[in-house]
Amino acid sequence: MTDLRELYQQVILDHNRSPRNFRQVPNANHTADGDNPLCGDRITVWVRVDGDVVDDIGFQGTGCAISQASASLMTTAVKGKPVADAERLFAAFHAMVTGAGEPDRATLGKLLAFAGVREFPARVKCANLPWHTLHAALRDTTEPVTTE
Repeated sequence: MTDLRELYQQVILDHNRSPRNFRQVPNANHTADGDNPLCGDRITVWVRVDGDVVDDIGFQGTGCAISQASASLMTTAVKGKPVADAERLFAAFHAMVTGAGEPDRATLGKLLAFAGVREFPARVKCANLPWHTLHAALRDTTEPVTTE
């Protein structure tokens, strides 16, 4: 179990140091902003949906390692997937970090790196912020997402 936790910590650190898809998306047709005032995390998510598929996705922002790594892993997980699959990942991720049941290992894959976040309630908001921002973008919500 300790080796697995260390591996997961390495995944989070890697995605924080070298975030994937840390960029604006040209021709994005969905966007949303998110803010976690408690931790100081701020994020913008840009999504280009073509048909019913997340054709491209990117994010920019500042914040703690958990929020930045969560955004990076989120973008790699949903890119190229149908919007419905992205929404299912959002629900599975949210359930995992809030402790609402056992994580769906087959669905979450590398996102399981965040399973331990549920032990740190203040960090749950950090991990969830990018996902709630993506959810808002896909629903064309105009109000900024906030964790408060």
